[in-house]
Amino acid sequence: MPDDGTRAWTFLSNHGHVLVALSRDPAARIRDIADTVGITERTAQGILRDLEDAGYVSKDKVGRRNLYRLHVDLHLRHPAETETSVRELLAVFD
Repeated sequence: MPDDGTRAWTFLSNHGHVLVALSRDPAARIRDIADTVGITERTAQGILRDLEDAGYVSKDKVGRRNLYRLHVDLHLRHPAETETSVRELLAVFD
């Protein structure tokens, strides 16, 4: 992010960044997801809860860790992108 006082923005929301992080490491800890995205652990937990509630992500307990599964055949939520699946979005980052 720029340090020159200009307003910083990105093309993806933090929700999108979390999806990308999980696609790269489905066994990531919340701490790792937060660090990767540049958000707090509490924010990462909230985003994960949003994604789970909407059906984009589910998690399985494996020992003391979570293993996240992305439901990539679901479509994006914004009316301008409803024809695009999560799979198609994530393919950009492969």
